[in-house]
Amino acid sequence: MSLAVDVGAQRGGFTLDAAFRADAGETVALLGPNGAGKSTLVDVLAGTLQPRRGRVTLDGEALDDDGIHVEASSRPLGVLFQRLLLLPHLSVLENVAFPLRARGMPATRARSVASETLQRTGAGAFASHRPGRLSGGEAQRVALARALVGDPRLLLLDEPLSALDVSAKTAIRALLGRELKTFGGVAIVITHDPVDAMTLAGRLVLIEGGRVTQSGTPEEIRVAPRTPYAADLVGVNLFAGRLERGSDGASIVTEDGVVACVAGPELRDGGDVLGIVRPADVSLHTARPEGSARNVFTGTVRFVSVDGERARIGIASGPPLVAEVTAASLRTLGLDEGSTVWASFKALEVRVVAA
Repeated sequence: MSLAVDVGAQRGGFTLDAAFRADAGETVALLGPNGAGKSTLVDVLAGTLQPRRGRVTLDGEALDDDGIHVEASSRPLGVLFQRLLLLPHLSVLENVAFPLRARGMPATRARSVASETLQRTGAGAFASHRPGRLSGGEAQRVALARALVGDPRLLLLDEPLSALDVSAKTAIRALLGRELKTFGGVAIVITHDPVDAMTLAGRLVLIEGGRVTQSGTPEEIRVAPRTPYAADLVGVNLFAGRLERGSDGASIVTEDGVVACVAGPELRDGGDVLGIVRPADVSLHTARPEGSARNVFTGTVRFVSVDGERARIGIASGPPLVAEVTAASLRTLGLDEGSTVWASFKALEVRVVAA
């Protein structure tokens, strides 16, 4: 069982041109910034938006192709939309049974299957309630049961955690994780939250400007991000530029003229490359450092984020940088938003890959 997508779609002035694959038993996260095209792609997969070109196939069966468009109601999928869309005039049990009844399943059997699925998602106690009586977390459990109830071959989870408070989000994330581990079809999680993506999915598909810019496991993307968005997502610094060599060694020269010294990679001179630096390898100073680091930049602190004993500091410099230091070091440096700071890293700490 597999899902293959290669489509172009238009919505207003926005153009989607995206391709990716997913296999049975695999959970893939579609991840991208706001306006990247995630919702447009979800609507194509759900059958509510017909692509203007390309194909969507599930197990080799065309859902969209030349002259073919399978309507949403006829697709073998379960959907959990960002807006839950529970029917307010029906009980929880009737809401979950509704997709089965719509496909012709007898009422008694549909209610029995719905009840079993509600128990599975921890919502059995709410079966007789109307949706208006449910908390956000309870409603999400019900909506997930409705998405799963028909044993779909394709499961679409559109921002499944974005509307929940912290405690409900933790519980529902754990529930989704358990369900996705045993789900035999293809599961697609659409999110802008990297924590949700990396917790729930084994593979990430990054979408920017309506196009898939990178696909891989979180570790593959961390090691070699292809765009600034990908680098920021996995918490590394990225320089895109041209590899040049001079008498003092190799360097990456960006479009803005920024020069980052690197340790002689075996790549073609003049070729387009990406330089990757871990935030933990960036040292911070309150005055220009005099050590051995060949890459030294000055800038202004744009944010400080403290998590336990670690702190991340964003620096508006040429190029923009993120550094990670201990909370104790941050206190010693006395940095705050707006502070002037010097940042340095060694040429050996720049990983260079072909662009």
